[in-house]
Amino acid sequence: MIESWVIDDDSPVPVSSAGVVEALRSRVDSGQLETWLTSSSGRLLAFVTNAERAMVVLLEGEGGPGEHAVDPGTAGSSDGFVLSNGQGDEYPDEDTVPIREAFRLVEHIVGTGSWPADARWVADR
Repeated sequence: MIESWVIDDDSPVPVSSAGVVEALRSRVDSGQLETWLTSSSGRLLAFVTNAERAMVVLLEGEGGPGEHAVDPGTAGSSDGFVLSNGQGDEYPDEDTVPIREAFRLVEHIVGTGSWPADARWVADR
């Protein structure tokens, strides 16, 4: 069975890989910078952005081990990552990716269940 994904605080209807980027863009445009998706197998996918860069995290389950996309060698840090509870975070740029890349990663994960072969990510175990 292929995994299906839903946006946690939206409709319980699964989102397709073709529609997930549009859904994320719409949420970002409305000021919702943190989005969590849950898969039918219980995995979690987090997308947190400041509208320029994004942190993409794939977790095996609630509180379980995970991995996140990276941009190795990128210097500096960026702020403006506002979580749903109102907390503003700052992350090293090498632990985030440009937002276009983040959209591509999320679209691929939702469509296939795994990172693209050319993606750079690290395990957070």
